[in-house]
Amino acid sequence: MTDEWLKRTTRSVPLTRVDATVPNVARVWNYLVGGRDNFEADRAAARQLIAVAPVMAEIAPASRAFLGRVIRFLAADAGIRQFLDVGTGIPTAGNTHEIAQAIAPESRIVYVDNDPVVLAHARALLRSSPEGVTSYIDADAREPGKIIANARQTLDFERPVGLVLMDILNFIDGAGEVGAILGTLLDAVPAGSYLAVSQAASDLEETLVEAQQRWNELAASTPIWLRDRSTVTAWFDGLELIEPGIVEVDTWHPADGDARAARVMPVYGAVARKRLRGGEPGWRTTTRSGAHVRR
Repeated sequence: MTDEWLKRTTRSVPLTRVDATVPNVARVWNYLVGGRDNFEADRAAARQLIAVAPVMAEIAPASRAFLGRVIRFLAADAGIRQFLDVGTGIPTAGNTHEIAQAIAPESRIVYVDNDPVVLAHARALLRSSPEGVTSYIDADAREPGKIIANARQTLDFERPVGLVLMDILNFIDGAGEVGAILGTLLDAVPAGSYLAVSQAASDLEETLVEAQQRWNELAASTPIWLRDRSTVTAWFDGLELIEPGIVEVDTWHPADGDARAARVMPVYGAVARKRLRGGEPGWRTTTRSGAHVRR
């Protein structure tokens, strides 16, 4: 493979010196999901979080399993063939393009992240099926306009898109800013598109609030913000929630063999469809294989 993948980022990519002595959120998450791309500082930080909130040991695997079920639903049941995955994280098993292209090899996926640690691993995210396409945008989730502008090089925004924002909104301060980001992304896609979100909860498990405080002490440059159910619910105003609605991630369409958490899982997850508005052209899925036709 050539270095063509670097040309797909939205700005030049300087060589980044990795500080292995300071915990990095992408590497800590990688450790929590069972990955190997982390250092002792990351593992020590993760152990501190687990000591404060034992559920932290289960959150990352449960969130990763939720992502897998969401992508399978969107690709197999909703017929989505285009995905915009914002807040990618370090590649591990079961990435969005792997799941979607296993169902529909022609699927097109755009990943977005601005963490240099993630960018260093972006090559693994661009190993698309021959029939499909994957690309990577080096951008911040707070720049939805920039994300859309660059994603247009890969995705057709006249056709439905699966907007995927897993465990990324909790790094954005202010529920209003989150709402504005989601609004910009949703305005760019047609009716028949889907929004999939996960968000760490402030009102389900008290120890997670303590873990949030500990993390914000350890890594002040990337603080985490928890949200309650009412805040997350507001993000889906005007959208058609897919059953069972806004729930703990391990209870959303659980698959046979999926492990259920031994305690309350304090992460909300939901998937919703953008409705057709009066006079607006839209799309509907006609078959399980994913054919879309104009309404």
